[in-house]
Amino acid sequence: MNQAVIRWISGPVLRAVTHDPFCIHESVQVGARGLLGEVIRMQGDEITIQLFEDGTGLRPGDPVAGQGMPLSVRLGPGLLGHIFDGLLRSLGGEGRDFLQPGLCVTPTERFHMTPLAEPGRILKGGDPFAMVRPVGREGVEQLCLIPPDQAGEVVEILPGGDYGEEEIVCRLQDGQGLIVEIALSHPWPVRRPRPVERRLPVGPPLLTGQRVLDSLFPVARGGKAMVPGGFGTGKTVLLETIAKWCDADVIVYLGCGERGNEMAGVLDEFPRLEDPRTGRPLMERMVVIANTSNMPVAAREASVYTGITVAEYFRDQGLKVALMADSTSRWAEALREVSGRLGELPGEAGYPAYLSTRLAEFYERAARVITLSGKNGSLTVMGAVSPPSSDFSEPVTIQTKRYVRNFWALDRKRAQARFYPAIDPITSYSEDAETLAAWWSQEGAPDWARQRRRFLTLLEEQTRLERMARILGKDALPPGQRLTLLCAELVNDGFLRQSAFSVKDRHASPRKQIRMMGLLIRFMDRAEGAVAAGVAVERIVALPVLRRLQRMGEEIADDELERFDGLEAMLEADFGALSAGGEQGA
Repeated sequence: MNQAVIRWISGPVLRAVTHDPFCIHESVQVGARGLLGEVIRMQGDEITIQLFEDGTGLRPGDPVAGQGMPLSVRLGPGLLGHIFDGLLRSLGGEGRDFLQPGLCVTPTERFHMTPLAEPGRILKGGDPFAMVRPVGREGVEQLCLIPPDQAGEVVEILPGGDYGEEEIVCRLQDGQGLIVEIALSHPWPVRRPRPVERRLPVGPPLLTGQRVLDSLFPVARGGKAMVPGGFGTGKTVLLETIAKWCDADVIVYLGCGERGNEMAGVLDEFPRLEDPRTGRPLMERMVVIANTSNMPVAAREASVYTGITVAEYFRDQGLKVALMADSTSRWAEALREVSGRLGELPGEAGYPAYLSTRLAEFYERAARVITLSGKNGSLTVMGAVSPPSSDFSEPVTIQTKRYVRNFWALDRKRAQARFYPAIDPITSYSEDAETLAAWWSQEGAPDWARQRRRFLTLLEEQTRLERMARILGKDALPPGQRLTLLCAELVNDGFLRQSAFSVKDRHASPRKQIRMMGLLIRFMDRAEGAVAAGVAVERIVALPVLRRLQRMGEEIADDELERFDGLEAMLEADFGALSAGGEQGA
């Protein structure tokens, strides 16, 4: 174990003098309490360390002990259903309200193991060797994997039974004749992406149940999305909603540097949520990593890598994984603070020059892949960004846009008008939409791409006409332009607005979204025909079907799609009566 002695301390950054060989990113323990840190710079006989815990009480002369390995976390079946800090130490339970600095938490949970291999079988890195289920509580079955950097012939595997995460249950003999011991869990460096067989093009959409996302700005499995928005625009609420309703197998929710009261709400709410798939607690297929703004700033920086490493572990089991990071702006602020204490030359807005590189390293770990064991897995990343004063030209937003394909911009005016989700359809975009058109066609919507473009064009035209209306007055506009404003308002209220409090409207299946889009397009076509025939826009506004279309999301549930047939018949009847009246109302 390499040794060093502290020479200088400034907040979470310290310098130590040593004559032993250390490595960049090596994990170290500092002081008598064994506080966790990481080597981030070496110069001559001096190493610079960032500390992940509160260093109160440290002083020059205190010892530093190297661990001989990079900063790592232990990945295993005990992750699902639990809440951790940014260094993957379990929070709560066993009478613990918080973690004492330097505390090393030993997992005590046991799992019932069913072996999937037998002596004589050759296993390579990433292959599953056992199936486990928690003992004493409900939980999903999980695979236990051979570490990616290990391989060999099985010489011993314990029979089915109850074991702890760190118990040795399998022994391999590698190509050099050495015995490799395998437990239900294994460590992995958080800054090193887990290897895969090969990366695949992004796949089908990750369905969120939110119409504005699935139908207008969809994200593909293995894709990357950012959710920028100022204070109070609903970033956290939107990510929580996606976490509950998206069709991922495992959810990793990362609270990075958020306010303590917000994280307290998340930690209180998630354990009580019901999984829409099974009716059981949603936490059974979730991992929550909580790192609040008052926790050590360096731990905030590490928590992002911890979260995506955990997500890659479940991806390697052949699962569809979704990671919600809230928010990456707080992570960037941690980089800025540590960089300032190191005396590095600041870049734009004080952020370090390597901000872009760190963002790229994070988002590029999202992918749809063939795993080392040949399974098809995906990791979709959604990161919130908190630009000051909703300024989307600030560095974190601009740099993040370079590495994501989906931009879900939250609008302050919509949020203040209680419009949910408050996604701005003009500023937002999706580069995955063209790829996903074929999937929507297979689901029964061959015109989905055309309908989507028509909605977006209509909403863009609404913005232009509203500027004119503020000058001239809406009544001074010609009938065609007033109809455009009417149709745009219908699309906003009847399709983009979605009530999270309504049992029927809080989630919309793809087939429900297809029927809703089709009805709105049909209304627009019939209304344009009526106006061209001389019918006054005021008569279209008075049609009973208009009110029903505005509320169809709240009135018709996912399992009541046949009711759309009645709504379509009502639409045709109303416009039929309008046409029968000729030009009397013109």
